Amino acid sequence: MSAPPTATPSELPAASSGPALSPSRAMDFRQCPLKYRLRAIDRIPETPGRAAVRGTVVHSVLEALYGLPRGDRVPDRALTLAEPAWLRLLEDRPEVGAVVESGGLAPFLDEVSGLVRGYYRLENPTGFDPESCESLVEVRLEDGSPLRGYVDRIDIAPDGRLRVVDYKTGRVPAPDAEQRALFQLKFYALIVYRTRGVVPAQLRLIYLGADEILTYTPDAGELERFERIVSALWTAITAAGRDGDFPPQPGWMCKFCEYQPLCPAFGGTPPPYPGWPADTAATVPRP
Repeated sequence: MSAPPTATPSELPAASSGPALSPSRAMDFRQCPLKYRLRAIDRIPETPGRAAVRGTVVHSVLEALYGLPRGDRVPDRALTLAEPAWLRLLEDRPEVGAVVESGGLAPFLDEVSGLVRGYYRLENPTGFDPESCESLVEVRLEDGSPLRGYVDRIDIAPDGRLRVVDYKTGRVPAPDAEQRALFQLKFYALIVYRTRGVVPAQLRLIYLGADEILTYTPDAGELERFERIVSALWTAITAAGRDGDFPPQPGWMCKFCEYQPLCPAFGGTPPPYPGWPADTAATVPRP
């Protein structure tokens, strides 16, 4: 594979404060503007699900794993990282305790360990050192659109090729839903392109529970087209933010939404609009 094309890195400042667009919030707005508002602006908390909590712990285990020397990144050592990762999460977010304890801690840690074992069937973590794990990436595009997110892993090969990696603990999406999964990686690839001037040689989705890896190779033209899409999306979000106009958009995903009691489509009433967040007060939630 040849080295990826390069471009001049952006000299614009990073989107380090204030409202910004993350992959998750972008998908929220596309799915339902009201859902975006209640999550990103009102910040109304939702009850975390067991699968989401499990995924958070697995990500923490893999981050800790790559903090060890290569020789220590063996399966038995990795499995010892599960309980400490859970305890750190519990200390940071006590509300997740009830989610896990309802089904028992031991079965939960067994599920985490199973996904960690699955990782070893897909990659050998003793064979390389990533550039970064769970790193914040951000940029302000030329038109002012601020992008921000957390990348599970960035690898750089000896020849300079860059790979963006995302771990998935859920099932592999159906072919018609695969673009949704790739949206997140293209978002990160765009930030890398605009901050480093390098098109990632590969985007990699690692499905730990399915023993499957999906890969994608972007090009500069594709990322520039994608940039126009996210810029238009941010323009629509900020226009809605000025007017407070975030209408519901009913669809099949509504059955999974905890905001139904606040949704006019289900007879609910949203709280009074609090206004667009001040630049110094708002942050984008982790995806």
